[in-house]
Amino acid sequence: MTSTSRFTRRTAWFGLCIGSSLLLAACGSKDGPKPAPPPPTVGVVTLAPETVTLTSELPARTVAYRIAEVRPQVSGVILKRSFKEGGMVEKGQPLYQIDPAPYQAAYDSAKAALENAQAALAIATLKVERYQPLVATNAVSKLDFATMQATEKQARAGVSSARAALETARINLRYTKVLSPIKGRSSRSLVTEGALVTANQATPLTTVQQLDPIYVDATQPSTTLLRLQREYADGALEHSGDNAAKVGLRLGDGSIYGATGQLQFSEVTVDPNTNSITLRSVFPNPKHQLLPGMFTHVSITEGTRRDTLLVPQQGITHDPAGNATAFVVDPDDTVKLVSVTAARAIGDKWLVTQGLKAGDRVVVSGLQFVHPGAKVKVEEVKLDATVAPGTAPAQPAQDGDGKES
Repeated sequence: MTSTSRFTRRTAWFGLCIGSSLLLAACGSKDGPKPAPPPPTVGVVTLAPETVTLTSELPARTVAYRIAEVRPQVSGVILKRSFKEGGMVEKGQPLYQIDPAPYQAAYDSAKAALENAQAALAIATLKVERYQPLVATNAVSKLDFATMQATEKQARAGVSSARAALETARINLRYTKVLSPIKGRSSRSLVTEGALVTANQATPLTTVQQLDPIYVDATQPSTTLLRLQREYADGALEHSGDNAAKVGLRLGDGSIYGATGQLQFSEVTVDPNTNSITLRSVFPNPKHQLLPGMFTHVSITEGTRRDTLLVPQQGITHDPAGNATAFVVDPDDTVKLVSVTAARAIGDKWLVTQGLKAGDRVVVSGLQFVHPGAKVKVEEVKLDATVAPGTAPAQPAQDGDGKES
């Protein structure tokens, strides 16, 4: 094959390759640029003002309605215990019997002394009555008659003294029966038969506690009290009328107590150690489900707040500094990030006081697809359907910057 033939073939092959490339390029240019992907779909809620009743949950402990530490009022040996430990006792029910023998003897002696004094008074009175007419005839000197009158007065005073001594002996004899001062449940007995007890000793024999009704003492930070006072004064919070005194109770296992309590009073001084005040409520406790010393939480109504904006918790995010934020969709379906103030949690929502307004569309689902300035397609989500199963419980209330307080 000559060099001319080889050159001709190479030229033809090169031309074929260029033509094929141009043909492919021409075919590719017919499709044009790829279209932009559609905007992501996000779920939003449109905020509307609401009137809500605000409550606060405070730690609390149960306290017996009445507590009676039973102590002996006379000294002696315990002969008998007359109650079942841990059982119910009635007011005036005998609990212990102290040996009454010495007190019975003292009573009998005092009774005899009274009878003796009464006899002496009778004799003195008889003398005065007999000799009084003789004074007028000077048969008896005035001095002797005055002495008789004084003797009668002494005898009368002796009767009064003997009567008081008899009453004291009777009281001491009665005190040998140690009675329950109140109706309630008894604790264990700290003494047994044969023990020697003394009057008004430091150690009680037993304790009786009235459990129905029962007190629940809660502690409220003084800062919360100041906030409530300020909100009442500003009109941001209104008293709830009859509901203001009603109190709910959550037990230590998380269950809700079946009865509602009544707020009795709040302390007028702040505990300097805890910077808190005590709120006392009273609850019915007919089945003695509540026992003194139980740790509980009370739910107290703070008041009613009008024109309140509630945002589902998943609609509130936090920046690296911990500040609360929310993604809001503008009327042109553009996303913007706004800073908000999440004041407190109410159920599965945040109460937002700053940063949002009625009519704002807040993104609550599809947050992974949005960023400031992004275009989105929105789908309205009902407020009562914004919490998915398994969502974490409500978080603690936050301060003005959305940080936990």
